[in-house]
Amino acid sequence: MEIEITPVEARIIGAFIEKELTTPDYYPLSSNALTNACNQKSNRNPVMQLTEDEVNEAVEQLRRKGLAMQSQDAGSRVKKYRHTLRERLYLEDHELAILAELLLRGAQTPGELRSRADRMASFSDLTKVDQAVQELMDQEPPMVVKLDRQPGRKEHRYAHLLSGPITEEATSDQKTTQQNTPISALENELAELRAEVAALKLDFAEFRKQFD
Repeated sequence: MEIEITPVEARIIGAFIEKELTTPDYYPLSSNALTNACNQKSNRNPVMQLTEDEVNEAVEQLRRKGLAMQSQDAGSRVKKYRHTLRERLYLEDHELAILAELLLRGAQTPGELRSRADRMASFSDLTKVDQAVQELMDQEPPMVVKLDRQPGRKEHRYAHLLSGPITEEATSDQKTTQQNTPISALENELAELRAEVAALKLDFAEFRKQFD
């Protein structure tokens, strides 16, 4: 299934998946709740300031593309909406969690994905991340692509392809910026180290569970 969505539509689908997996009791989402989810400052890059009208318009476009639908709650007058990727593409929680992180934050390393997506689906180790990423890359057409390693980074990053292919020009511009700003390279390395520490904490927590 070929998918091409705008950045706003990508934010909406990412927010849908995130709320479905982290707060299922409050999912599907009303227009107001969805707008708040799209505009929240945590776990978002970039931070957006969308109006409810803009969100509603984008949701309507997603419905026309078959990627979202209205949910009918018995006894409720408030319209609520949800994504349809689970049933349209037969994606499991782990694949959805990885996809949501890429939609909400952009390109990330496996370590970053593990530490950030674990709130949506448990990733016991990086192998689980690799498996989920591979499932998304094996879709026809692929939903995720592996990017070239950036200067100052030990790991490759992955990006979603739902808003079209990642151009070489954009990648080249990013590399040039990274090379000309040593501070950015250090910030990237620090972010990667933090992700690795978070992953180690998760490993240790799993290890301790064996003795509880």
